Amino acid sequence: MSRVITAKFGGTSLADASQIRKVAEIIKSNPERRYVVASAPGKRFKDDIKVTDLLYSCYSEFAKGDEYSGTLAKIKARYAEIISELGIKFDIGAEIEKIENELRYYPPADYLASRGEYLNSKIIAEFLGWPFVDAAEVIFFDENGNFDGERTFMTMSGKLRDFPNAVIPGFYGTQISVSSMPQGGIKTFSRGGSDVTGSIVARSTQSDIYENWTDVSGMLSADPRIVSNPKPIEYITYTELRELSYMGASVLHEDAVFPVRKAGIPINIRNTNSPDDKGTLIAATIPSDVKRNPVTGIAGRKGFTSIRVEKSQMNGETGFGARLLYIFARNGIPFEHCPTGIDTISVVVNSSSFDAKRDEILRELKNELSPDFITIEKNLAVIAVVGEGMVSARGTAAKVFSALAEAGVNIRMIDQGSDELNIIIGVDEADYEKSLKALYSAMIK
Repeated sequence: MSRVITAKFGGTSLADASQIRKVAEIIKSNPERRYVVASAPGKRFKDDIKVTDLLYSCYSEFAKGDEYSGTLAKIKARYAEIISELGIKFDIGAEIEKIENELRYYPPADYLASRGEYLNSKIIAEFLGWPFVDAAEVIFFDENGNFDGERTFMTMSGKLRDFPNAVIPGFYGTQISVSSMPQGGIKTFSRGGSDVTGSIVARSTQSDIYENWTDVSGMLSADPRIVSNPKPIEYITYTELRELSYMGASVLHEDAVFPVRKAGIPINIRNTNSPDDKGTLIAATIPSDVKRNPVTGIAGRKGFTSIRVEKSQMNGETGFGARLLYIFARNGIPFEHCPTGIDTISVVVNSSSFDAKRDEILRELKNELSPDFITIEKNLAVIAVVGEGMVSARGTAAKVFSALAEAGVNIRMIDQGSDELNIIIGVDEADYEKSLKALYSAMIK
């Protein structure tokens, strides 16, 4: 039985006709690539504008009562150029006219935003000679706007069973009304949601692998804007990806992991412009014969605040930690980390969220917990050293702390997950770049 591959191509991979030709060559080079998920055209050059951004601008102009025909004309011209250079027959004028007609009924912004993927997928389907399957017919959201996985997987599996090949637009689906009528409005995933669509298609078709084609050859072990030429990550587990994605280190929409992870389908991040590169393979487990570094990647973010609460004999006060965290929760502030001691507990939160509720939270902490001291430390950067191999590698933590000490960095916070998958370090924002470089040099280079 032949394998099945679902291949999703991002906006930069489909930015113009020459890129679409590259994509077509990639698809045709392997007959196992049977289902293609397409994004809207991305930037062709640095100062270019993505088609989706043009669509959002068009809707904003329409909603304000401003003249929007100029922006719509730019969108039409962008697609007309692609169609002309590909040499296919596709009536873009009729499609734009449909959009203008829909605007008379004041559709939601999601409708217009979705047309970038819709039109690009129809063009690519025509160029490949493949069927086009509208995502609105196979992806569903409930009346509250939440993704309806059960209905989607059942419908999409049945639909695509009849198609040996198909092109499906990413990013959107149909929101079913409260009355459960089949008619509904277009609803989009968050930006980057074409990754999610690709994952859903891979699961629905029981694909052997989900290829996510973009403009980089997989994930890197550190931020290339800070670390010069960081090593690529050849293999990474879903769990490691989740940890690094949380710190902003992923080239993949993090919600895209869950549909394929549940089905045990690996993800391969590939580069459209360097199709021979292996890229990064993301799977539940890594093959036993693959030799990996104990540390898979290092990532971090700035913009945190630590609120340290001290109280004598805190450890003997039942429910103290729960009451502390509930104060943040009812103020709508999720905590990032929560290191504890016998008489101290720190809550690390996003600075901008905390600053908006600072006085109220401090008042509630004092009134409800009667602490001895409350200390606030701002301008904190948090760095995660991630790797499943750390649990069996002796001295990993010592190397982390030594590297920072030798770089002259003062560690302001230490936290480690119970599964020993990561080590979290808090440092001054001013030391962030220096810390990342020191950790990369000591742990990966």
